[in-house]
Amino acid sequence: MTSTAQAPQSGARTAHPDHLGHVIFIAAAAAMGGFLFGYDSSVINGAVEAIRSRYDVGSAALAQVIAIALIGCAIGAATAGRIADRIGRIRCMQIAAVLFTISAVGSALPFALWDLAFWRIVGGFAIGMASVIGPAYIAEVAPPAYRGRLGSFQQAAIVIGIAISQLVNWGLLNAAGGNQRGKLMGLEAWQVMLGVMVVPAVLYGLLSFAIPESPRFLLSVGKRERARQILAEVEGKDIDLNARVAEIEHAMKSEHKSTFKDLLGGGFFFKPIVWIGIGLSVFQQFVGINVAFYYSSTLWQSVGVDPTDSFLYSFTTSIINIVGTVIAMIFVDRVGRKPLALIGSVGMVVGLGLEAWAFSYDLVGGKLPTTQGWVALIAAHVFVLFFALSWGVVVWVFLGEMFPNRIRAAALGVAAAAQWIANWAITASFPSLADWNLSGTYVIYTIFAALSIPFVLKFVKETKGKTLEEMG
Repeated sequence: MTSTAQAPQSGARTAHPDHLGHVIFIAAAAAMGGFLFGYDSSVINGAVEAIRSRYDVGSAALAQVIAIALIGCAIGAATAGRIADRIGRIRCMQIAAVLFTISAVGSALPFALWDLAFWRIVGGFAIGMASVIGPAYIAEVAPPAYRGRLGSFQQAAIVIGIAISQLVNWGLLNAAGGNQRGKLMGLEAWQVMLGVMVVPAVLYGLLSFAIPESPRFLLSVGKRERARQILAEVEGKDIDLNARVAEIEHAMKSEHKSTFKDLLGGGFFFKPIVWIGIGLSVFQQFVGINVAFYYSSTLWQSVGVDPTDSFLYSFTTSIINIVGTVIAMIFVDRVGRKPLALIGSVGMVVGLGLEAWAFSYDLVGGKLPTTQGWVALIAAHVFVLFFALSWGVVVWVFLGEMFPNRIRAAALGVAAAAQWIANWAITASFPSLADWNLSGTYVIYTIFAALSIPFVLKFVKETKGKTLEEMG
């Protein structure tokens, strides 16, 4: 009997946990890695100009220091699946928490530019691990009826992490008299900004001791009774636990053997489903979303906004990001993943196109003309809103759901690694592209947003309402 046929027998598809609050806590604790992912990715926004000044580097070298963390992200994402399959999802989270802590301390106390770059790679490795293990773990412990909303916790945590980092940066900048290199606690303000991440990193590590291991991992190592207990805990006692365990074991028969080779085939290196996952990851990054979080302060200052206001605009953009994510969490299980992605793509085309138009005007007195300045500011918020209510959430939900069980860990690792490589390409190229032609840069992002529409329509299948065991 196939796992698809077994799913209705266990009652998993319509299972409701006895204590939904407990399941929400488990998902939220796992998503703390997403918070650190967002915080660590975005906190550098407040340090860009200070690093440029302190180490006297140009745009190209500066971009490499900012973007080098993403190389660590790609490595962490590519290896996290294998690490999680060998030692468990919880141990993987704990390793990431330790690396986040080490990175925060090292980044706050660098003695040279290469030293700072090294600690950013360490933090990047932790981000990469968190980007894979968070959605995979949540998908494995969440009841199917709630999986979309609980899966959205990862992106919600990411955008809250981004917003908190911008708020902390803004507060520290004001405390330092508006100077990123002003003194705070014996350090320069930007160093304190990078060091504050120690607090959430330690909290993430502590929370990892308060949540259960994934039932699928426990079954893979023969701990059937503990897996049954956790399934009853997260899916409810009304399901047929014996049928549910049998269903998962049937679906996992080859999962624990999953290797990179399992992803190969289909005529063009990878299987088609893997290419679709890679495509989702690449489009998510090639619309330029992380420019808004890595470089927004620098961007606004380049068109005449003073530093303190530029930090405030970065924070308001982060709030819009949270609003959009909440909208996505409300609708991802109601209207589905695919319709949200299409709505978001259309909105992003509009926002990015307007930004490209506004930035095509020459600066007057070091600033954009008034009309174009307001259009640029509003369009930037529109772009972030539509990204957040769509691609920001649904890509992570898709990647946690769309792959067959036997290749999920390996395929998710490859797709996440592709996402980090794409992120690196955008992050490393933006300063040089902006020096060349800021408007032209936004035209490129607009084109990718437009191309994402036919990609979703032709290749992406809806995963709403299906159990993980039904995916292929």
